[in-house]
Amino acid sequence: MTSSTLYRLAAILLAASPLPAFAQVAAQTPLAPASPLLAQPSPLLAPAAPAPAPVAVAAPAPVPVAAAPPAQPMSQGQQAAEQRIAGLQAQLAITQAQAAQWYSVAQIMRDNATATDALFRERAAGVPSMDATTNLESYARVSRAYADGNEKLAAAFQALYGTFSPEQKKAADTMFRQQAAQGAARPAARR
Repeated sequence: MTSSTLYRLAAILLAASPLPAFAQVAAQTPLAPASPLLAQPSPLLAPAAPAPAPVAVAAPAPVPVAAAPPAQPMSQGQQAAEQRIAGLQAQLAITQAQAAQWYSVAQIMRDNATATDALFRERAAGVPSMDATTNLESYARVSRAYADGNEKLAAAFQALYGTFSPEQKKAADTMFRQQAAQGAARPAARR
């Protein structure tokens, strides 16, 4: 997979999350859904004791994805990121064996949401007094935060993607292509 493909995938991950309202104006066992209420990784991540070798191997129990404890109530952008994380986890059928890489991707998504949310709040608060150049500088800070976040996310997603089964890769590729097509159709609809 090329770097440009990974950057497109990362952009789709970020772009699929809705912006806050004020910003809009300006192993094959799936893990349990992400939960912002979990503060520590689950002890269930420890390798299960090997079972006797039956013909059909029983699947281990699902493992919840631990989330960083919210220091304060979550913003709309952070809630959207949590929903996106849970949706991706389910759609990509993340397994116990992929948990470490998934945790990295999910945490970067959370960090990106927190960083951009803070910039959007700062921007929204300052818009009434911004002149044109200050407005553009503020927009550039938001754009840089998205770009930096995409780079971090692309690297983490590449590590996760490398652990995917062929079926997971096909599902991820299809999902990201569809989302990219939908995103590309939005600007055309505005013309």
